[in-house]
Amino acid sequence: MKRSLGAMTLALPAPVWVIGTYDSAGAPNLMTAAWGGIACSKPPAVSVSLREATYTFANIVDRKAFTVSIPSVAQARQVDFLGIASGRDVDKFAEAGLTATRSELVDAPYVAEFALSLECRLLHSLKIGLHTLFVGEIVDVKADEEVLVDGIPAIGLVKPFVFSVGEQAYYAVGDLVGPAFRLGRDLLRAS
Repeated sequence: MKRSLGAMTLALPAPVWVIGTYDSAGAPNLMTAAWGGIACSKPPAVSVSLREATYTFANIVDRKAFTVSIPSVAQARQVDFLGIASGRDVDKFAEAGLTATRSELVDAPYVAEFALSLECRLLHSLKIGLHTLFVGEIVDVKADEEVLVDGIPAIGLVKPFVFSVGEQAYYAVGDLVGPAFRLGRDLLRAS
């Protein structure tokens, strides 16, 4: 029997993404975000939901662009800092010891030290309540050569981690379960 927990944001897991933007003065800023995901495959797009109170919110509205950098478990301490400090008060790149790399395609920086970054042009925004959903078209993906297998980033080499909302904890991505689109093939009924 399942127990009702009420209406809560307990979807598991949530990604741990680092959103890169420039502020109105052109200073690079970072923010850790967990309310995000793939929004569309054609055009390729992601979405991230932010509160208006965040520094990053105004930067996205102003610059119409953002990046999503995917950190590894080795960078968890820095990433946690990026989520608890405000870009209004501190240069997060400098304090975390990270390097801002200027995108040549969108008006936003990405993190040089993170193995995977998505460069996004703002397509849509939708105020939902406390958060606004920003949809960004992915105009390019940058990946370190050492995380690529047959030209595609491999999760075991990127070593991303995820956020458990209810526990307020980070977890490493685990073991391979099986091949997608093949594991359940034996359950297909012959038509």
